[in-house]
Amino acid sequence: MRTGNIDVTTPPGPGIPAPVRLGTPAGRWTLVITAVGSGLVLLEATVVNVALPALERNLDASLAGLQWTVNAFTLTLSALILLGGGLGDRFGRRRVYLIGVAWFAAASLLCGVAPTLEWLIVGRALQGIGGALVVPGSLALIQSSFHPDDRARAIGWWSGMSGMAGAAGPLLGGVLVDVAGWRWVFLINVPVSALLAWMLVAHVPESRHSELSGRFDVAGAVLAALGLGAMTFALIRAVDDLGAAAFAALLALVASLAFVWIERRSRAPMLPLGLFSSRSFSVANLAGFFLYGGLAGLFFLLPIQLQVTAGYSTLATGLALLPLTVLTLVLSAWGGTLTTRTGPRIPLAAGALLCGLALLLATRIGPDAAYLSHVLPVVALVGLGIPMITPPITATVLGAVPDARAGTASAVSNGVARAAGLIVVAALPLLAGLPQEAANNPAALDRGFDAGMLICGGLFVLGGIIVWFGVPRYTSVPAEPICRHHWTGCPQLAESRRPSTGPAS
Repeated sequence: MRTGNIDVTTPPGPGIPAPVRLGTPAGRWTLVITAVGSGLVLLEATVVNVALPALERNLDASLAGLQWTVNAFTLTLSALILLGGGLGDRFGRRRVYLIGVAWFAAASLLCGVAPTLEWLIVGRALQGIGGALVVPGSLALIQSSFHPDDRARAIGWWSGMSGMAGAAGPLLGGVLVDVAGWRWVFLINVPVSALLAWMLVAHVPESRHSELSGRFDVAGAVLAALGLGAMTFALIRAVDDLGAAAFAALLALVASLAFVWIERRSRAPMLPLGLFSSRSFSVANLAGFFLYGGLAGLFFLLPIQLQVTAGYSTLATGLALLPLTVLTLVLSAWGGTLTTRTGPRIPLAAGALLCGLALLLATRIGPDAAYLSHVLPVVALVGLGIPMITPPITATVLGAVPDARAGTASAVSNGVARAAGLIVVAALPLLAGLPQEAANNPAALDRGFDAGMLICGGLFVLGGIIVWFGVPRYTSVPAEPICRHHWTGCPQLAESRRPSTGPAS
């Protein structure tokens, strides 16, 4: 039988279609469709940032309200992305991806018609649920569809194309806010999602791992959401209500400990703890937490600083970040190739160093900041650094697990990245001394922005140190699943993956 240009008459394993090559029409369709879906979610994580001042004016939002507008999306995305990856592995990656796209479109419509800030925050939380089904399925389809020799380059192109969408968020947001209003930041997702769903059904075959059970970890998903939500609440409310913040922090601790206890004993855990017995997998995710957290802090504060303190318009703010978008697109495939040739450690450390330097330079952005001398060096260095971070982390994480766990591994990596953004955005105003009226107080915002950039720069430096001393120069893919005594109920997968003979792929 032929499905979406891919002959799957004799698949090489349970639920796994014949691998495609990157240069074929089937490979190009798969790459574009998966990158567009992931990019749409990443876009929504950044496009709203440039619209925050408009939301503050139109919906009378405080700084805490703006934080929740960003974090409601990130909270559900990071809490449920592990569940989304597991659902894709069990019930079909294309099927779950399609459901996620439809859910995301419906939630975007709710955001676009929101009459109040509370309505918008609920809609953003629902968007995150859809994104939790889309993002891990996107990367798992890449891992399960492409020939092993093409995976690193495919991941590089996927990183570049989807990362470009996230980097293009401020520019697109600026255009939409200035031309059509902030509601179109969300409404634009509806027709794009409809087109993506059609392309997915027409051109991408289904893949799943038929050996995995149909059970999924509801208790784990609830505890993850509760723990992250309580932690976010504690960080945001710590300035105004220390008692409520302390109670929420205690609840977050209890929920987190209960989550680990449940995952250790579940027969079908949302987070198979045995994955972390791989040093490469664990270190890459730990480094990713600090690196993606630094990026999230930058993308949250920089658009507000440019508009409120430096006096840029919404459109000018988007245009100011355009070089970051272009460099991310142009260089991400090269980042994947570099990872193949040198291993992940060198590009990861170099990317972390470039981004750390960029955030140090960002402290020079203040009132009447000149674009060429103050803003451009920052966005250019970040644009160089991101392509050296995303492909190596992704390749390292996926290279540390067997193919059948690609959806779960992808979800862990993405969940770590989103949780990092969630925590950093929630904590940064507290740590940097930003008051609730910072969006209306340029002097206070400027002081807090400088402190925030130094904090985020420190996160990049810490991530680079972890990478340099923790990630092997070359990593290999295990031929058998990683099963340990602390991974209760680890399924003995029927197929195995041949080990890599070279750098991570």
